[in-house]
Amino acid sequence: MNWVIYLVLAASVLALSFAYYFFRSMMKEDEGTDLMKKIASHVRRGAMAYLKQQYKVVIIVFIVLALVFGVMSIFGLQNGWVWFAFLTGGFFSGLAGFFGMKTATYASARTANAARKSLNNGLQVAFRSGAVMGLVVVGLALLDISLWFLVLDYFIEEANHLIVITTTMLTFGMGASTQALFARVGGGIYTKAADVGADLVGKTEYNIPEDDPRNPATIADNVGDNVGDVAGMGADLYESYAGSILATAALGAAAFATSAVEGLQLKAVFAPMLIAAAGVLLSLFGIFLVKTKEGAGMKELLGALSRGTNTAAVLIAAATFGIFAWLFGTESNQWWQVSLSVVVGLLAGVIIGKSTEYYTSQSYRPTQKVAESSKTGPATVIISGLGLGMLSTAIPVVTVGVAIVLAYLCANGFNIQFTAANLSMGLYGIGIAAVGMLSTLGITLATDAYGPIADNAGGNAEMSGLEPEVRKRTDALDALGNTTAATGKGFAIGSAALTALALLASYVEEIKIALVRVGQDLPNGIEAAKASLVDFMNAYNVNLMNPVVLVGVFIGAMMAFVFCGMTMNAVGRAAQKMVEEVRRQFSTIAGILEGKAEPDYERCVGISTKGAQHEMLVPSILAIVVPIATGLILGVPGVLGLLIGGLSTGFVLAVFMANSGGAWDNAKKYVEEGNFGGKGSENHKATVVGDTVGDPFKDTSGPSLNILIKLMSMVSIVMAGLTVTCHLL
Repeated sequence: MNWVIYLVLAASVLALSFAYYFFRSMMKEDEGTDLMKKIASHVRRGAMAYLKQQYKVVIIVFIVLALVFGVMSIFGLQNGWVWFAFLTGGFFSGLAGFFGMKTATYASARTANAARKSLNNGLQVAFRSGAVMGLVVVGLALLDISLWFLVLDYFIEEANHLIVITTTMLTFGMGASTQALFARVGGGIYTKAADVGADLVGKTEYNIPEDDPRNPATIADNVGDNVGDVAGMGADLYESYAGSILATAALGAAAFATSAVEGLQLKAVFAPMLIAAAGVLLSLFGIFLVKTKEGAGMKELLGALSRGTNTAAVLIAAATFGIFAWLFGTESNQWWQVSLSVVVGLLAGVIIGKSTEYYTSQSYRPTQKVAESSKTGPATVIISGLGLGMLSTAIPVVTVGVAIVLAYLCANGFNIQFTAANLSMGLYGIGIAAVGMLSTLGITLATDAYGPIADNAGGNAEMSGLEPEVRKRTDALDALGNTTAATGKGFAIGSAALTALALLASYVEEIKIALVRVGQDLPNGIEAAKASLVDFMNAYNVNLMNPVVLVGVFIGAMMAFVFCGMTMNAVGRAAQKMVEEVRRQFSTIAGILEGKAEPDYERCVGISTKGAQHEMLVPSILAIVVPIATGLILGVPGVLGLLIGGLSTGFVLAVFMANSGGAWDNAKKYVEEGNFGGKGSENHKATVVGDTVGDPFKDTSGPSLNILIKLMSMVSIVMAGLTVTCHLL
C-alpha cells in the first residue's frame, strides 16, 4: 500500500510543472511601453530587496530555534528529526512565497498591456499568473509531505510506527507557520505603511489620483501589494494546507490504531493526501474555465471566477467518494460517511466565501451603506464599517460551528453518543473537513493572488498614462481583485479554525508519545500508550471547572488582542514616518506636483522596509514564547485552554477585522465609480479615511491571526516533551 504515496508525489510534480508552464506563458507576453517596463522594474527591485532583508532576519531566528530543538533531542525531549523538519517546513513556505511574488512582479505590467487589447486578455494574464502561486503552494506542500513520509517510513521502526511518523511530520508545520507569520506581519506592515502614507497625503491633502506617479509613496505601495498579499498569503496558505493534511493524517493514525481491518490505519493516513492530490488535477481543470467577455461588470467577473472554483469544488466532492470507496471498501458504510465530512468542509468554505463577498463587495447593500455614510463625514464611515464587521462574524461562526458538528457526526456514523471510539472518528472527520475545504487551493489561491497583480496592473496603467479605456478595464480587474482578496482572507480564516481544532487533538497524541518517550504514564496511573482521548482528558482534569484551563483560555483570548494591538501600532508608527516623508518631498522638491521632477521613490521604499523589519520581530517571537511559557507554568491543561481561547477569539476577531477592512476599501471604490460625488469629493475623502483605518485591519492584523492560532498549536506540539518533563520534576 505504500506505493500510494508515489501518486501524491506525482500530483506535486504535475502542479509544479503547470506552475512553470503558466509562468513561461506569462513571460512570453509583451510588457508594454518603455515607461511601463521601467515602473515594473522599480516595483520588482523593491520587492526583491525587501524579501532579501526579511529572509536575513528570519534565517537567524530559524537557526536559533533549530539549535534549541537539537539540544532538546539530545536530552530526549523530542525525537532527532524535529530540528531538520522545522527547517524544511520554513524553507518550503518561504520558497512558495518567493516564487509567487516573483511571478506577480513580472505579471503586473503584462496584465496592464494585455488589458489594452481586451478585458478578457487582462483577466487571463492576471489569473493564470495568480495560478502560479496556487500551484506552487500545493505542489511544494505535497512534495514536502510525500518525501518526508518516505524518509520517516524507512528510518522509524517503533511499535506505534504510523502515529510517530505523522506526529513527527507535524513538526515541519511549525517551521511553515513561523515563516508564514514573519511573511504576513512583515509584509502587512510594509504594504500598509506605504498605502496609508500614499492615501492620506496624496488623496486627501493634495487631491491627486491613486497610483499617481507624482506621489513618492506609490512605488512602495505597489511593492507592498506583492510582499504582503502575494508572498505573505502564499506562505500563510502553504502552512494551512500542509497543516490540515498532516493533522488529519495524525488523527487517522490514532483513530484506526486498534482497527481489526488489515491496513486500514495506513489507508486513513493516506486519505487526506490523496484528496489533496485529486484537488490538484481538478484545480487545473477549473483554472482553464476562467474567462469573460468585453464590457463585463463586477457580477459577470465574479461569475467567471466562481465558474472555475465551484466546478473544481463539485468535482472534488464527487472524487472523494471514489477515493474512500477504494481505500475503505464498500462492505461497510464508513466510506460514504467519511466522504460526507469532506463535502461538509467544501460547503462551509463556499458559504464563508459567499458571506465575505456579500459583506465586502460594492455590488451589495452592506458596503454601499458604508459608502453612503460618507455623506456625514469620516467618523460615520468608520462607525458603520465597524458595525458591519461585527455583524459579518455571525454567518462564518455559525457555519464553522455547524460544519464541526456535521463533520463529527458524519464520520462516526451519526452516533451522538460520546464515547472514546466516536470521539476519535469524529475528530478525524473534522480534520477531513478541513482538508476538503482546502483541497482546491490550487484555484482558490489563484483567485486571491490575482488581486494584487490586478492592483499593480492598474497602478502601472495610471503611472504610464495609458488610454482611459485601458484604465477602465484595469479598474474593473482591480475592483474584482479587492473582492477576491477579501473572500480569500475569509476562506483562509475559516480553514484555519478547522485545522487548529484538528491540531488540538494532535497535541494530545504528541503528549502521549512524549510520556512514553520519558517512561511515564498519564496521571492516576493510566497507561499513556493505550489511553483514549477521553482517558486523557479525565487524567489531566481538562474541563471548564478546572481554573488552570480557564486561565489558559483567558491568556489565549488575550493573545489575539495583544497581537493585533502590536501589529496595528506597528503600522501606525511606520505610516507616520511615511506621511512625514511624502509631505517633505511635496514641499521641498520643486516641480514634483507639476510632474516636472521625479519623486524619491527609493527613500519611501526604504522607510517601509526598515519599519517592517524592525516591527515584525516582537509580535512574531511573542507567538512562540507564550505557548512555551504557558506549558512550563500551567502544564497540559493550561496549554489546551490557551489553544481553545486563542482559536475561538482569534477566529471571530480575524473575520471582523478582515470584513471591516474589505468593506471600507470597496466603499471607497464605490464612491470612485461616481457615486455620492465621485473622486475628489468630500465624501470620497471620508471613505479614504475609512480605507486607511481598514488597511491594517484587513492586510496586517486580521490575516495574521489565522497564522497565530495555528502557530501556537504547532509550538505546543513541538514543545510537548518539554512541558511533560517540566511537570514530572
